[in-house]
Amino acid sequence: MASSAVVRPRIALRHRLAERGVDRTLLLLLPAVVFVVALFIYPFVYGLQLSFQPQPGSEAVSRYGSGPFADYRNFFGDAYLRDTIWTTLKIGLPAALFNVLASVPIAYRMRGRFRGKRTVTTILVVPITLGTVLTAEGLLAFMGPTGWLNRILLDIGIVDHPVRLTHNYWGVVFSLVITGFPFAFLLTLSYLTGIDPTLERAAATLGAGWWQRFRTITLPLLAPGLAITFCLSFVLAFSVFPSAIMVGEPARQTRVISIAAFHAAFEQYDYSMASAIAMIMGAVELIVIGLVLGWRARLYRGATGGKG
Repeated sequence: MASSAVVRPRIALRHRLAERGVDRTLLLLLPAVVFVVALFIYPFVYGLQLSFQPQPGSEAVSRYGSGPFADYRNFFGDAYLRDTIWTTLKIGLPAALFNVLASVPIAYRMRGRFRGKRTVTTILVVPITLGTVLTAEGLLAFMGPTGWLNRILLDIGIVDHPVRLTHNYWGVVFSLVITGFPFAFLLTLSYLTGIDPTLERAAATLGAGWWQRFRTITLPLLAPGLAITFCLSFVLAFSVFPSAIMVGEPARQTRVISIAAFHAAFEQYDYSMASAIAMIMGAVELIVIGLVLGWRARLYRGATGGKG
């Protein structure tokens, strides 16, 4: 009798937890939780606390003392470091915006059925498998001073001297567009295919043209998905590093914030300063993402009609 009296409350508690979705199947989440904690949360917390511990003898300590915000004051007090934020934004924002805008008409056309759709989709997605280093090498071979493009332009007499399309701002932007467009295209295509096509058909029966249908039906439903696509594309572009070095001008025109963090960590061996730069980099990304998501919330409220 005593044992049954103990077992019954346990069974009742188990049933109450199961009704709330708490059961043994939650143990399946344990590997994912460990993965997130080990590879994301712990490095972030460690880097955050390290950024408030200026390294003795560093430039930040010599200029601002050993206070917890010395590295941050050193970053914003040095124009050469501070300007890396604006430089990175000038590269990342246009590249992400172009990728999103260019993906819309192509994905809009690709959502239907036609012959050769798989082949065209494969061609559009292939650049995502190349990686930034191989893409940069290809840009140097094709658009460099002695590349194929400049040779053709010189041979047919369009230009008198090679056009500088690499080792500057445009070289980095081209690289980000090539590697980032497939990602934006796939996301946009997934959102578009999630919108019920009968909505446009109903509008067509009422006499609405394709532009009116797209502007009043498809675009409002697609806008929340485009905001998410832009945020993800921006994060990828903002963290640019290999392209800024290989096809950019890392000492001046394309000295992005990731290069500043690399310089602090692996050339000056000032890991606290590098952590502070990484925290600033993350804060800028969160500000931009917050603004975009705030615009998204004001623009549209409700479901997007499917996967979006």
